[in-house]
Amino acid sequence: MKDWQEIVSRYSGLVWRTAYRLLGRHDEAADCFQEAFLAAWEISRSQKVRHWPALMARLATRRALDRLRRRLRQAEQFREMPDWSAVPARDPSPTDQLAYADLSDRLRGALGQLPHQQAEVFCLRCLDDLSYRDIARQLDLKVSAVSVLLYRARGRLRELLQHSARDERAEVEP
Repeated sequence: MKDWQEIVSRYSGLVWRTAYRLLGRHDEAADCFQEAFLAAWEISRSQKVRHWPALMARLATRRALDRLRRRLRQAEQFREMPDWSAVPARDPSPTDQLAYADLSDRLRGALGQLPHQQAEVFCLRCLDDLSYRDIARQLDLKVSAVSVLLYRARGRLRELLQHSARDERAEVEP
């Protein structure tokens, strides 16, 4: 498939959701969106694409994780404030909004601390709902390796999220 109008129209929703879900900011998701399609165009020029949805999800995930890691490095320097405007408006209470934003920020921070392959496998499986086989095909891994990476990613995320929750409680308590 080389009709770029069709490719963009067919996979733009997938790419946008993937980028925005990870980044939580419209400006960064828009940049990631463009980078993912540019990368897909470059890949399609040199090789045949077997599975467009998986390729687009992988490219969007990879670009978003790179931006997330960059943001986390910058936040360490400047202590970035969360983007409250990114909280979805489905009429949750202010407390629910705060909890959602906090959990999203902590998850993004934890994903940025995972090894690249673990973060990528976690995002492709848990956020983009790709099968183990599709992930293995896209990342050129065995299905068993995908399973191990996902297991390790979940365990490490659990540790990181529990650790950040303890740190947060320690800051609040006198």
